[in-house]
Parts: sequence; structure tokens; C-alpha cells
Amino acid sequence: MSSLTFSKITHCVLGRNGLGLFKHGRSYCTKLKENKIMKGLMNKIKATGPLTVADYMREVLTSPSEGYYMTRDVFGQEGDFITSPEISQMFGEMIGIWFVDEWMKNKSPSPVQLVELGPGRGTLADDVLRVFKNFPEINESVSLHMVEISPVLAQIQIEKLTGVKLTSEQASRLTDGYNSSDLETPDSSEKISKHYYQCKTKYGINAYWYKLLHDVPSEHSLYLAHEFFDALPICKFQKTADKGWCEVMIDINPVTESTNQFRYVLSPGATPNSTGYLRHIRPADRREHIEVAPYSGVIILQIAERIKQNGGCALIADYGHDGDKTDTLRSFKQHRLHDVLCDPGTADLTADVDFSFFRHLCLSTKAISPFGPISQREFLQNMGIHLRLKMLLHNKDQATKKTLISGFDMITNPEKMGDRFKFFAMLQKKDYDDPPSGFNKLSFQYPVK
Repeated sequence: MSSLTFSKITHCVLGRNGLGLFKHGRSYCTKLKENKIMKGLMNKIKATGPLTVADYMREVLTSPSEGYYMTRDVFGQEGDFITSPEISQMFGEMIGIWFVDEWMKNKSPSPVQLVELGPGRGTLADDVLRVFKNFPEINESVSLHMVEISPVLAQIQIEKLTGVKLTSEQASRLTDGYNSSDLETPDSSEKISKHYYQCKTKYGINAYWYKLLHDVPSEHSLYLAHEFFDALPICKFQKTADKGWCEVMIDINPVTESTNQFRYVLSPGATPNSTGYLRHIRPADRREHIEVAPYSGVIILQIAERIKQNGGCALIADYGHDGDKTDTLRSFKQHRLHDVLCDPGTADLTADVDFSFFRHLCLSTKAISPFGPISQREFLQNMGIHLRLKMLLHNKDQATKKTLISGFDMITNPEKMGDRFKFFAMLQKKDYDDPPSGFNKLSFQYPVK
């Protein structure tokens, strides 16, 4: 469908930014020179018409040449956002304890894999492995499997987990392995190498890097995804009075003096995406705008099938809601809200995870029991983070105590990260489905003084 066709039906376009619906507070935009991603997006739109939001996000975030996640370290004070593992070691320690507990409840199978999706800087995996080191049985049985599409972030993770900087030879091996991992053998579709890098961590555990979850061996696994699903592409849909559900698309902005190079438009009617992806929406749902993450759904079903066949569990922590929010797509640059449609490739794009969608998919398998979502504050408190803080504060100097308490407050305070982030678990279905640790309230908790 041509761009012109879409432009004719965009009576709902308001102002210079397209659909006035999609605005998040005081977002900013400073128009830059046209970059490769921007040029590529414009060429695609000119050739085939407006893009889905999912196609836009995929290109902006993971384009091999200039994708946001592909070329830089985006985390920490020097990046565009900071995550809980970077704020406090206690976050990863509570998750490590959760996995040890679930592994023991399942009769401590060996071998076992810790599989992390989107591992950031490797800080969370490092904290979890440090916990495992205190439990010899799991420490001697576990291997680490990192699903990471960015070679830049993979190198940061490797250096974090080994404790040493890569030599030029090792860095070349990482690059060569990454570039060759997509090659296929002449007589089959099997990849030459499933993992593109391997090493031994400072804890003596074998670690492997992959581009896709599909490439990770199918064994008993502990799956971990922290701030992973919020960065996966979403489709956006708007309910109209006369045409029902239409899909929100992205077109070139004809207003040349605008700081935005693109704008939102609506499809003329139903699209294959709106027909296929909204089947789980309940008739009683009153929302007029809905976001669906089809690629997240595929991964959830992959994890569910793996747990069904090989055992294990999954723990997901992310921005999210329980099927009640509407427009959550936003952009961050240098810790500030940034315009989603401005300067693509220079800022993060993120959307809240719809955990009701995940729960629907888990239940549809009839083999997986979902738990949650509950707030990050509740999960960490239920796992005993207060007790861990009390232990860490013992015999520490005032500066260290201040840092520990500050980090604890940031990740548990409901007005900070405590209620903004949610936890969700996937376990094998059993005759009895008691909530796992962390999803049941502790009968005692010590206040922090």
C-alpha cells in the first residue's frame, strides 16, 4: 500500500507529530543530520509505504550497522539508562537464591544451564554465579548461556565474567565467531557453530554466547530475562468508530520544518497483524489502544516448550502491567524522555510488557504454570532482601553503609523502581501449584534502620 493512500485517511493526524495520542510528557528532540538508519527507513517507506511500529523498532534497535544496541554501551550513568543490577548487588543475589531454591525443589538435576536473555553488561549473571559459588552442588553442575545479539555488549559481558580484558586476539575471535555464526553448511540448514564465543568465568564455569535462544542446547535450564522483553518490537493498534481495530503505522512527515522526520498514521482498516494478534483480547476490554509484542510471544512459547520437555523454570523482571495499559512506547536518551520518532538509532526504545499476554500463552500450553506479575518491591522483600542488607551493613564504614542503603532504597522504594518493575515466573505444571518463593509473602521481615 502506498504512502499516499495512508496519507489520505490520516484525518486523526494532529499537529506535527502525527497522532496526538502518542506523547509522553516532556520528551525532547534535537534534529540531527540524516544517518544511515534514518535514510534506510525513509527508503523503505518510499518503496513500500508506511512501516509497522514493530518494523521501525527492529531497524532502529538492532540494525547491524548502526542499531542502537549494536554499536555502544548503553547502560549506566554514561549511557541512557541504569538498571537494578548496576545499582545494587542485592538484586542479583536475591535472583540467585530464587534459582537455587527452584533447582533444589526439582531434585537438583545435573547438568543444569543458566540461560540469560539480553544480559546487559553481565552484572546480573555475575551476581547470580557468585551466589551459586556458595552452593557446591549447583556450582559444579551449571553452565552459563548468554543470548546476546550485540557483539559490543558481548565483549563487555565476557570481560565482566572473566575479570580480565580481552586481548586483541580474543576480540578478533569474538568478532569472527559472531560474523560466521550465521553461515550455513552447503547441504543443510544447520549452522556451523551454535555459539559464537566460549570461555571460562572467574568462578570456573563454562560460558557460551549465542545470537538466538533457538541455538541454546535444550537441557534442564534456569531462564532469566531482566529488561529484555521491553526492548522487543511491538505492534500498536487503535480502535476506530467506523473501521474497528486499525494498525498504527509510521510514515514520513511531510512537514519539512518539523524536528520529527516521521509521523504516526492509521491503516485504512484491518491489517493481518490486527486480525491475528488481537485474538486474546477479552470482549470486556475497554481499551481503545492496545500494544502487542508478537516476538515476545514467540520467545515465551519457546521457553514454555523447553521447560515442558526438559524441565526448569523462568524468571522475568521488566517494566510491565497486567493488561490494563494502553500507549507505553517511549524513548530514552541520556536518562531523559526522548521523542520516539526523532533521530532513530540514537536513543533507546521501550514499551511496557503486557504480562497478561504472557500468562495467556503459558496457560494455552496446559503444561506451564505462570505466577505474577508482582512488584519488584514485593518479590525482593519476599526473598529476604532486608535480611541480606542487615548482613552487608555489619561492620561496614559509613560511606559503604550509605551506598548500600541508597541502592536498597532505589530498587525497593515504591516511588522509585520498587513498583515500576514487575516479576513473573514460569514453572512446570504440577498437581499442586503452590506459588514459588518470592511470590509468597514472608511471615517475618526486619525493618531497615
